[in-house]
Amino acid sequence: MTTRRKFLTTAAMAGPAALATPAIAQSKIRWRMQTYAGPALAEHVIKPAIDSFNKIAGDQMEIELFFADQLVPTGELFRAMQKGTIDAVQSDDDSMASPTDVRVFGGYFPFALRYSLDVPVLFNQYGLGKIWEEEYAKVGVKHISAGSWDPCHFATKDPINSLADLKGKRVFTFPTAGRFLSRFGVVPVTLPWEDIEVAVQTGELDGIAWSGITEDYTVGWADVTDYFLTNNISGAWIGHFFSNMDRWSELPDNLKELLKVTFDSSHYYRQWWYWGGEADLRVNGPKMKLTSIPDAEWAQVEEAAKEFWDEIADGSETRAKVVKIIKDYNAVMRDAGRPYRYG
Repeated sequence: MTTRRKFLTTAAMAGPAALATPAIAQSKIRWRMQTYAGPALAEHVIKPAIDSFNKIAGDQMEIELFFADQLVPTGELFRAMQKGTIDAVQSDDDSMASPTDVRVFGGYFPFALRYSLDVPVLFNQYGLGKIWEEEYAKVGVKHISAGSWDPCHFATKDPINSLADLKGKRVFTFPTAGRFLSRFGVVPVTLPWEDIEVAVQTGELDGIAWSGITEDYTVGWADVTDYFLTNNISGAWIGHFFSNMDRWSELPDNLKELLKVTFDSSHYYRQWWYWGGEADLRVNGPKMKLTSIPDAEWAQVEEAAKEFWDEIADGSETRAKVVKIIKDYNAVMRDAGRPYRYG
């Protein structure tokens, strides 16, 4: 009783704030984030940033990271985040079945990008970031940031030396990329990410158009494919960090800023990891032989992409706005000449 009286007397003298402090100190925000990437790839594309965030956030917040399909299938990521089942997501718009008008531009939008630096320039200087923020706010999701990944190449069992060699090939790829590639006889196949390696081994798949050569080596696909096509349909993948809007709004400003900074560090990591890896593995990688489709023949694919852009632009006012920005940007890059665009 004496101890209890002493505590109450001390608390009364200290005021209400003293009583509230212990509860605040013990309250730790916990988020669950799922990435599109499997464990081996996540070691590079997301885990370093999450480890850094957790270390800096300390007792304030912790993010628990889950890999591809661990909590929900990748195609259900958006809905799970929107409902709050998952607090945050790393993915492209296309893979997570975004219901927004910008879905088709996530992942690999054919020939919109030549280099990885095109992505941050388009989002930060040409207005795409604002468009994405507005589109996702309409559906209760916070678009935190966009970044670039690797280019999109074919990794196949049989050599690809002409457009004719693509016909009938069953290929794992992204929805929009598959829709475009089907014009050249490619048969797009959708499978869970972790099943791809076995599907190539069993013959269910003839190849993969989901990444560059760095990922082929990192995730094991270079072990089951024999050839790498140097022509690509995009110079970079567009991926994003998202969160449930309510969870984002609940965060104090310092944690919002910390999320942005650590996610930007993730974008930077990928810039040099992919850029250096793509070149090194083409030259020094022992597992896949390089093949190429002649430039004159590949020009048909590039021309078809322009028609594809116009078809996408007809879909909505928002899509038309994005396509115009992409066209304007590429015109500037082309007119600027080397090193921005050439050939």
